[in-house]
Amino acid sequence: MIGKSLKVVAACALVLAFALTGMAQAKDWPSTLKLGFIPTEGAADSAKRAQPLAKKLESALGVKVEIFTASDYAGIITAMGNKHIDLAYYGPKSYVEASDKGIAEAVLLEMNKEHQPGYTGIIITRKDSGITSMDAAKGKTFAFTDPNSTSGFLVPNVLFARDMKVDPEKYFKEVRFSGSHGASILAVKNGGVEVAATNNIDLDRMIEKGSVSKDDFNVIWTSDMIPGAPIAVRPDLPESLKAAIAGALLQINDDPEALEILQNGGYVHTNDKAYDIVRYLKRLKQQLAKK
Repeated sequence: MIGKSLKVVAACALVLAFALTGMAQAKDWPSTLKLGFIPTEGAADSAKRAQPLAKKLESALGVKVEIFTASDYAGIITAMGNKHIDLAYYGPKSYVEASDKGIAEAVLLEMNKEHQPGYTGIIITRKDSGITSMDAAKGKTFAFTDPNSTSGFLVPNVLFARDMKVDPEKYFKEVRFSGSHGASILAVKNGGVEVAATNNIDLDRMIEKGSVSKDDFNVIWTSDMIPGAPIAVRPDLPESLKAAIAGALLQINDDPEALEILQNGGYVHTNDKAYDIVRYLKRLKQQLAKK
């Protein structure tokens, strides 16, 4: 039922985009769209996972799509700010950073495979480490993902400051940034770090790819639900193009092959307000840091 409804919504979005503007206004669209992708995995894996989005946009809109990856989350924000990319797959915190600069506008939200509009942050350790609680993690090596990651930085920092009332730099023997969720997960598996912050959806993706097994890890902490990763466009793009992008990508919900590559449950419409909870967590982290 959900799939059929979303299919109707997607079709209507495309029809509306063209009906309101007329095909003549499609001439205002760029001949090439540049799609950015945050590095939740390595650059090659991120580019591969972006392919279904690029192909759907090309076939539905009749424009060429180029995929852009960066070495860190900030690179995608900078690229959109400089108009080097037109739309991007963000994490919630990196999206808020871009949105609050006035350079990004959320149009779609990624669902997990259970069709929930979000995911959870988790902290993991290696199964045979004996580290089965946050108390036992004290004095160990710890990895965040990226300063602009939601589950890999913002959410666990709220845990440390509000709930545990500890400074991670003092609580752990060493704190480092891995650069991506995939790198954090592999670092725990391979013994490069003992504890890491990541999320359930990226752990599941690594398991599905065969890079790790669920039995490799202890999950010693789980967060509340975080809004799903947004796909955002540049606010200065033509309104008809924004609607057409959303409508085209909603069609992925009825494309099992694309969903398998994306390793998600498809997309739903969203807007900037859906990420106010992330803004609240940012403010809370700042307030707690002053105490």
